[in-house]
Amino acid sequence: MGFGTEISIILAYAFGLVLLYVIGYILLVPIKIVLRLIINGIIGGIVLLIINFAGGFINLFIPINPITALITGILGIPGILMLLFLKEILF
Repeated sequence: MGFGTEISIILAYAFGLVLLYVIGYILLVPIKIVLRLIINGIIGGIVLLIINFAGGFINLFIPINPITALITGILGIPGILMLLFLKEILF
């Protein structure tokens, strides 16, 4: 065994570690995006529940489903205003 063989083994291990890091990063980023969408959807659903509870006194109701929860969770207050605007125009 010469000196060249040891360097090639070390380079193979280094390449394997870099490849493992890249694959891990590629798999981790979509999980973060999906997790953020789930959390925003839950927060949007809670906000819609509060609006529907408080809006019951003035006959204001936005149906709670995954689409409206995600719109509210992602866009926040402008999303709620958009849903109210669309509800008044379409229905």
